[in-house]
Amino acid sequence: MTVFYENDPSLQSYWRSIVLYGKNSASYKFALAKSLMDLKGQPNDLIKLEDLATSFSKHLCEHLKHNDKQSTNPSSSFLDTCRKFNSNETSMDELIQTTKKLGFNDVIDAFHIVNGGEIPRRFFIDERKENDGIRITENFFELNELQESENLPREVEARWRLVETAWDLKMSRNIIRVEYDNERELIYTHKANRRVDVTSSKDVLNGYQKGKCFFCFDYISVLSNSPNLGHVDHFFPHILKDKPFDGYVDGVWNLVLACRSCNNGANGKFAKLPTINLLARLYKRNEFFCSSQHPLRETVMNYIGDSPNERKSKLNHYFNQAKSILIHTWQPALIKGAEVF
Repeated sequence: MTVFYENDPSLQSYWRSIVLYGKNSASYKFALAKSLMDLKGQPNDLIKLEDLATSFSKHLCEHLKHNDKQSTNPSSSFLDTCRKFNSNETSMDELIQTTKKLGFNDVIDAFHIVNGGEIPRRFFIDERKENDGIRITENFFELNELQESENLPREVEARWRLVETAWDLKMSRNIIRVEYDNERELIYTHKANRRVDVTSSKDVLNGYQKGKCFFCFDYISVLSNSPNLGHVDHFFPHILKDKPFDGYVDGVWNLVLACRSCNNGANGKFAKLPTINLLARLYKRNEFFCSSQHPLRETVMNYIGDSPNERKSKLNHYFNQAKSILIHTWQPALIKGAEVF
């Protein structure tokens, strides 16, 4: 999905494009991404398949415990071995050997492929034939020196949770929806009239905003103990929920992450309506959602339209309606970072 990184050709944008815009026929890319993050502190740049398989299988086994659907393929000998390990029917050694034999058949070759083509910067080189492993590139080391690398594992986990939930629900496009719990800041859905909590809303939103405040582009974190912790904000203020406003304000299409200053600082947004220029940014962010399958794309389309033109028209309608109610508009007094979307 080149639009995501074309105006911000950074290592973090390339990494996020892998996580957010992969083919998603299996969860192996997520497991490999998390494994790379696990092994980033090792002393050399060659990761042996034995070590990679240990972390890779661990993450898949953990996810299989709470969601058995980890692939769109109805059968997988590798995943069956993971299931057997979880039920104590096979040993750790058998799990690792099976992972080395079957687990990496496609994912290592496909990891850097996004939307049918390879991204411009690689994070590892395949050296399975020469050295029985993969070799980490300088790109990956540089990525992990960045401040926002602290957020990347949680972004991978959030995306994985969304995708496996969509597979598990087996819902048609017309009825699949993810919702927002305002009090607990969670993304959730429903299965057989039962609520299913999926993941943290902050972890979901952060990747699509490239780790920046939606309004001023300052750095934000999703770690609860960080002084830069982002806040979930409603672009169209939550107060409109009780007004004659047509939009569903708790829909994921209306949620953004904001820094503390923009959210509730001295000159913060609070319950004000952002300017028309910021509405264009919301449209662009929602198009990022619509390029990312399962289930954000389907949810956004259900709420604000199937086509880009329909979505743009509906947002403009909501803006005009909100402005007639709230009158005044708001924008940040200071832009603190480069415009990345």
